Amino acid sequence: MKDRDMAPNLGEVLFEFVQMGGQMRVAAVHAKTGTEVTIIAPLSASEFQMKNLAVAKLRRALVRNAQGNAN
Repeated sequence: MKDRDMAPNLGEVLFEFVQMGGQMRVAAVHAKTGTEVTIIAPLSASEFQMKNLAVAKLRRALVRNAQGNAN
């Protein structure tokens, strides 16, 4: 399942959900930069929880990438 969302201060984020056995693989892609992260979550987690976790990881990746480019 693919999904689009707006994350505060990030702009458009694309999500892809793929069930793998008893887990869900969630990919989050920052539309502006193409930065992608993935998380693995239990199926018992809500879509909201999965998205929040993926967006938090995406924010960290964007900060890390920005700091790497500044050096």
